[in-house]
Amino acid sequence: QVQLVESGGGLVQPGGSLSLSCAASGRTFSSYTMGWFRQAPGKEREFVAAISRYSANTDYAGSVKGRFTISRDNAKNTVYLQMNSLKPEDTAVYSCAAKTGWVSAVFGNEYAYWGPGTQVTVSS
Repeated sequence: QVQLVESGGGLVQPGGSLSLSCAASGRTFSSYTMGWFRQAPGKEREFVAAISRYSANTDYAGSVKGRFTISRDNAKNTVYLQMNSLKPEDTAVYSCAAKTGWVSAVFGNEYAYWGPGTQVTVSS
């Protein structure tokens, strides 16, 4: 079992940057594909980014490609999401999640473990 806790959310102006972290418990962090998802008020949860066990593969939603970067440090049991050039439409609760295998990494219902989420607000 994996427990996940996000940090790094907050209020940022449009065009600004924010870095999210997700710390995982347990000794098997490197066994999991890690993903970031977000949910804005009144909207469904959407895929943001995913990274495979040893960072060989990454995937991004089209809306964040070129602005967001996912990375992980297996020695620290942590996955990161660097968010640059933030837009008001990026405002949401961001959650990290863990799943086994890389296939279907964009689908939230494939993930077994979820963090509680951290709020990101992009506003002037």
